[in-house]
Amino acid sequence: MNRKLLSLFFIAISTLVSAQIVGTITNKKNEPLPFVNILIENTYKGTTSNNDGYYELNISEKKTYTIVYTYLGYKTVKKKIAIDKFPYTIDITLEEESVSLGEVTVNSEVNPANAIMRKAIAMRKENLEKINSFKADFYSRGLIKIKDAPEKILGQDVGDLGGGLDSTRSGIIYLSETISKIQFLRPNKLKEKITASKVSGNSTGFSFNNAIDVDYNFYNNTIEFGNEIISPIANNAFGYYRYKLEGVFYDDRGNLINKINVIPKRENDPIFSGNIYIVEDQWSIYAIELDITGVQARIPAADILSIKQTFSYSETNDIWAKISQSLDFKYKFLGIKGDGRFTAVYSNYEFNSGLTRKDFGREIVAFENEANKKDSLFWNTIRPVPLTLEERTDYVKKDSIQIVKESKPYLDSIDRVNNKFKLSSILGYTYQNSHKNYSFGFDIPVLGVNFNTVQGYNAKANLFFTKNYDDFKRFFRASANLQYGFSDDRLRATGALTYKFNNTSRAFLTLSGGVSAVQFSPSEPITPFINSISTLFFEDNYMKLYDKSFLQLNYSEELLNGFRFYAGLSYERRSPLFNTTDQVFTNEENDVYTSNNPLDETAYGVAPFETHNIVKANVTARINFAQEYLSYPDSKFNVGNDKYPTLVLSYEKGFGATNSDYNFDQIKARLYQSFNIADKGRFRYNLRAGKFFNADDIAFMDYQHFNGNQTHVSTEGNYTNVFNNLPYYAASTNDAYLEAHVEHDFNGFLLGKLPLLNKLNFNLVFGAHLLATPDFKPYQEYTIGIDNIGWGKWRFLRVDYIRSYQSGFQSDAILFGLKFF
Repeated sequence: MNRKLLSLFFIAISTLVSAQIVGTITNKKNEPLPFVNILIENTYKGTTSNNDGYYELNISEKKTYTIVYTYLGYKTVKKKIAIDKFPYTIDITLEEESVSLGEVTVNSEVNPANAIMRKAIAMRKENLEKINSFKADFYSRGLIKIKDAPEKILGQDVGDLGGGLDSTRSGIIYLSETISKIQFLRPNKLKEKITASKVSGNSTGFSFNNAIDVDYNFYNNTIEFGNEIISPIANNAFGYYRYKLEGVFYDDRGNLINKINVIPKRENDPIFSGNIYIVEDQWSIYAIELDITGVQARIPAADILSIKQTFSYSETNDIWAKISQSLDFKYKFLGIKGDGRFTAVYSNYEFNSGLTRKDFGREIVAFENEANKKDSLFWNTIRPVPLTLEERTDYVKKDSIQIVKESKPYLDSIDRVNNKFKLSSILGYTYQNSHKNYSFGFDIPVLGVNFNTVQGYNAKANLFFTKNYDDFKRFFRASANLQYGFSDDRLRATGALTYKFNNTSRAFLTLSGGVSAVQFSPSEPITPFINSISTLFFEDNYMKLYDKSFLQLNYSEELLNGFRFYAGLSYERRSPLFNTTDQVFTNEENDVYTSNNPLDETAYGVAPFETHNIVKANVTARINFAQEYLSYPDSKFNVGNDKYPTLVLSYEKGFGATNSDYNFDQIKARLYQSFNIADKGRFRYNLRAGKFFNADDIAFMDYQHFNGNQTHVSTEGNYTNVFNNLPYYAASTNDAYLEAHVEHDFNGFLLGKLPLLNKLNFNLVFGAHLLATPDFKPYQEYTIGIDNIGWGKWRFLRVDYIRSYQSGFQSDAILFGLKFF
């Protein structure tokens, strides 16, 4: 307790020493006003008040300043002050702004808000293009709180979340800050150099809140906000919004500001509601106060998200520039409720300063050396938004806890408690030595008991050992997987040794081996659980297995940004397997299990290949075009780029087989992409092509297999990798092949416009699928489906109608997609 009080004392003293102009901002009722913008007149140097209404404006020169205080809904205040000493205290009381319709003629035939918004929309592109480039200072703070957290979730202890929860199961679980320099070039180049980063309770951690994640520009037609959300001034905004003029007022420069209420036409469309403030004659955005629900943003855990932006005018550049932004949110999921806020402040702008594309590369976020080592004096000098008492206390508390939690006595005491073997440990147990950073144990998955006609009932158990080395995320992992089949009375085991070299190129080396019953298709088109249900209840044993004993070495690394290399070499012994059981729960008349031979379902006891040994080698290159990334001192995080596809090129060779006919070569390529089409939904495609050489009589498991589905149930999120009305091995080939899938999820664009149906919040999905090989006439599937079926936050079902063709109509089917597996 003495340490905490002492720390709070030093924080308070350092605040007084470093802060130059300080004060509290309240309203007439003496209530604190958070998020008030404080600027030095005619500059972009300023600060923002915190939740307690307290502010600190850091200046170093003693002279006369005009300080401008602006807050939405309140009259702007300008104070001319002569600074002769530091710190200088000035408290401000703001009066509410009178928003009046007295100067506006409103009648039942003409909606003045529509006229204003049409002019704002007409000027949208011109206002957007006023800023060709800029440099600025950026500050961000992230705060996430929990209220009344449960003791357990799905049977797992929640704990105190690193000291974030108090005895009431409430508290701050995430608090971080970022100071950075940002550069922008129109239309979408933005890079950031983080000079300081601070995470409460983690003295070596790096904040993940940055400028790119909160770059919401409402001059664009859509804003990426979980979903692509329609801006209130988008070209097509009148198809989504109604508008009402709430009133007008004048800012401190004499500009007439129109307060427009933004009203959704349909509640589940990807749109906002709230207020947008438009400057008369310039038709620029003055401020934004908009809300969006988790349903509209397609963020199921969120209840409501509220964004507020304020802008300041530069006479020199004739630009209204964003100076502050807050994103408030409330969430509720799995019994956990809470809220949070991400605050951003932009200052010291340099507009149209001659930046070119040469100034931007693929690195979009980088950190200065020791950015996370800045002390409290530095932060109190540079932080534009003062900490609240709650936030200051959280830093002190968690920093103190961290010191304790990193000590060996504490780690040993926690391990002694957690390492005790309990009754519940029968299905899984982990022994951990936190000080030496290693753990080992076992796991018996509840859903690891399945059924197939080769092994009968089979159960799994996993053993593991992990040793973590340093901040570069190096680790060594050893694992073993055991599986026992009760019908074939056989125990099979596999194991793997994996070493990760770093967290930048993410180089992995894995040595694995053992014996396993595996599907003929290495992509495992049917899951063990689905196969168990299909087999026992419907007498459809679709899973076909063979026995593989193997020793394999794999290596992968990102050699260049966007270029990842994979290589593998394996020695395999493959043997056929046969059905050993005919057990079934529902025995349908005239229905029997098929054989385990994928080439002939009636070939009981006939092997589809002869037992053999073979050596297989493969090399693969995955190219993510125009891949951008975030550089952390100890890590590299790649950022997907929707505008470009991913290309995968592979070469595979089988050689040294005991049956020389089984040797082969194959080349193959894959191209895939997923991207939003403005407000029209998300489009995906996946193309594959390949060619075998010297492969006339190879073993069937080395064929190219295509993901079919005969169960009418899917657990995939989308269907760009499967033919849902094709038997699993009907089109397998050892020759050339072409496979193509496209799917478009309208994401509410169509159904959201239909009365009554739009209340359900369903999504319409179209798909088309093509498969062609020399010996298999072109096969096509066409699908139409309804996704996002469910209630509230639980949207777990998708239903599709499928129609397939091959030299004419072949068949149709109904597919049920389950998204909770």
